[in-house]
Amino acid sequence: MATRADVTRIALSLPGAEKSPDHFAFSVRRKGKPKGFAWVWMERVVPKKPRVPNPRVLAVRVASLAEKERLLDAHRNALFTEPHYEGYPAVLVRLDIVRVPLLRVLLTAAWRTLATSDLRLAESPRRRDAARRRSKAPQPTRQRSFE
Repeated sequence: MATRADVTRIALSLPGAEKSPDHFAFSVRRKGKPKGFAWVWMERVVPKKPRVPNPRVLAVRVASLAEKERLLDAHRNALFTEPHYEGYPAVLVRLDIVRVPLLRVLLTAAWRTLATSDLRLAESPRRRDAARRRSKAPQPTRQRSFE
């Protein structure tokens, strides 16, 4: 089970991440403007009335709609979506169910979708070195057929 304190700790550990002063939301700046990668879910409790924040659910940006579907299939209990988010690359995370390691992966991936290249380079050396090792791994060569 993750808490809002876990969300804050993880999100603010990412280079350039900022917490919104008036909402439970986290962003990075691109061209001087904050772009959100995680925010509290605004739930429609009463039809035709304004949405209200649900502190037990966090909306987290994902890289693509395909990634969204993959995550929803893999983590059916902890993640969900609603009609408001159809066609938008974000998943809703139940904080009372999600474990901290998965939350860390989700928040870091969300941050990477918006972080500038200089911020991604400032990411922890251990993560950066692991990514570098993955990128230097030998790639399978394709054999060409000249027929």
